[in-house]
Amino acid sequence: MLDLRWIRESPEALDRALVRRGEAPAAAQLGALDAERRACQTRFQECRQHRNALSREIGKAKATGGSADDLIAEVSRLKDEERAAEEAERKAAAALDALLEGLPNPPDEDVPDGAGEADNVELGQTGTPPRFGFAPKDHVELGEALGLMDFERAAILSGARFVVLRGALARLERALAQFMLDTHTEEFGYEEVSPPTLVRGRALFGTGQLPKFEQDLFGTNTGHWLIPTAEVPLTNLAAGRILAEEELPLRFTAFTPCYRSEAGSAGRDTRGMIRQHQFQKVELVSVTHPEASTEEHERMTQAAETILQRLELPYRRMLLCTGDLGAVARKTYDLEVWLPGQDAYREISSCSNCGDYQARRMNARFRPSGSKATYFVHTLNGSGLAVGRTLVALLENGQQSDGSIALPSAIRPYMGGCQRLE
Repeated sequence: MLDLRWIRESPEALDRALVRRGEAPAAAQLGALDAERRACQTRFQECRQHRNALSREIGKAKATGGSADDLIAEVSRLKDEERAAEEAERKAAAALDALLEGLPNPPDEDVPDGAGEADNVELGQTGTPPRFGFAPKDHVELGEALGLMDFERAAILSGARFVVLRGALARLERALAQFMLDTHTEEFGYEEVSPPTLVRGRALFGTGQLPKFEQDLFGTNTGHWLIPTAEVPLTNLAAGRILAEEELPLRFTAFTPCYRSEAGSAGRDTRGMIRQHQFQKVELVSVTHPEASTEEHERMTQAAETILQRLELPYRRMLLCTGDLGAVARKTYDLEVWLPGQDAYREISSCSNCGDYQARRMNARFRPSGSKATYFVHTLNGSGLAVGRTLVALLENGQQSDGSIALPSAIRPYMGGCQRLE
């Protein structure tokens, strides 16, 4: 959520940020609702003060034996006007809040302008895509040939966009998650967390998925929601808290299933494991001092890159443009891994700096040492990595002419020393 005081003081900056994101200006509408709300508050207070004064006059009149009928009638009229002002203020505040809740985070100045994915900026490539002496297969062909990847049985169980992994592939999925968690906790200082994967709507509001992106979520008949990412419970560990400055930064990591309806992706990536309703992911979340969030963003992205480097997977770092930037992020790096089966780079991690946008929604603050004042923290999140897509990348980049899969040395200890799937 955005700072209303900043909007009052810099309406042009808000509209400029919205236009950069391809959205309509909103400062004038916000200003009108804010002015209406404050005018109603003022009228309510004036009515109450006037009514209280008249009540005192009524007491004086009765004490001296005079008539108070006119005063009593005026007090009754003021009560009605007071209630009307209160209701008008409530409606204006609700409309203002609804508009504020739907506004995206202003992008950083160094985020490039653009309409969509095609306008993202490549910042660099690491590793060289493999060259094969044969036509490379995609992960579906490879996994099914191994007899360890079953989309047909998954469809019988659950429908489209699900998979059953068996044997060595099921173990590889688990091994990848453990390797990622070990790296992030032991080398980058993230605290491992095992959070709930069912959350209340308030948690999803705090991280920005509700109310705007409800169609992308799976709800239950108990009022709970299945998490689309562990970002939701991990970031909300700071919700409603006032942290001591010396507690910052908080760094959390978790391996969880994630659930997404993929409502806006009809017809996209319908084959294979790239875009599923249920998938596994290792998530990274940081809660930082505002002055440290830019540096923390680079650190988090490097942590995710380390996993790709250790697994010997070619990838590139992309800076997302304004038209491809998530609503809650002010700046995002995407890491895209090379997939020979698609002859393309595909996203495997998004690392975002959300500034104080989520902190305002969840009221997450900190208090500097020796100060009575509190300030909103900054929050960051990133995939470290999407486990299913990492498995896909290992299969496609490690494929051999005989259909076997060579595993990188970093993952072999987690696979009981196995060097090849065949």
